[in-house]
Amino acid sequence: MDKEWSEKNKKMQTLISKEATFSEGINLLLELRGNLFEQISSIIKTFPRVAFYQLPFGHGDKNHNSTLAWSLWHLFRIEDIVAHTLILNNRQILFESNWIEKINSPIITTGNELDGEAMIEFSKKLNVKALYDYCKAVMDSTNELLKSLRFSDLKRKFSVEDKERLIAGECVSNSDSASWLIDFWCGKNVKGLIQMPFSRHWIMHVEAMRRIKNKLCQEAKRNC
Repeated sequence: MDKEWSEKNKKMQTLISKEATFSEGINLLLELRGNLFEQISSIIKTFPRVAFYQLPFGHGDKNHNSTLAWSLWHLFRIEDIVAHTLILNNRQILFESNWIEKINSPIITTGNELDGEAMIEFSKKLNVKALYDYCKAVMDSTNELLKSLRFSDLKRKFSVEDKERLIAGECVSNSDSASWLIDFWCGKNVKGLIQMPFSRHWIMHVEAMRRIKNKLCQEAKRNC
């Protein structure tokens, strides 16, 4: 894990654990998310569309065994679902402003159920520019949620009704590779969700995206 990002994440977790430093911790979290999104923006601005559906590390269960497009979709679908369906109990960003049509996504799930050729074919279908704009809209919305939190909100837990709402929304596949997510999220309180998915999950997947883009660069140099 990137040392700077890891240290910021650890410090943020410590700060939000105390009421006196809670606000400082949230500000550090927003700073960390901004740093990570800069990495995403750089990849979007410098890589051609074809790069976003390559699978340079092949099949596997590591975060870097994926495409750049899938990584973006997965990261921000999870955030959208957790922030809006689970915590706020309101309408997800994806279902506003025709995002599904703009992105041209054939699915509304987190994408956990996809791998190999299915992941590549899914990634080819996506409008990367629209996907990036969706990611930014989700990030901005979550940032507003984080700013609105009070220290007392951190201990809030989730109910059977919350779990049933997630299931009913059909945004998580019922495949074995995805269905566990609902129990995972509902087993945490708000403080736990700040770590996964609002901070550490970002670090994991942005680092994976850096590995993918570096591998693509190496392959491009070899083919010159």
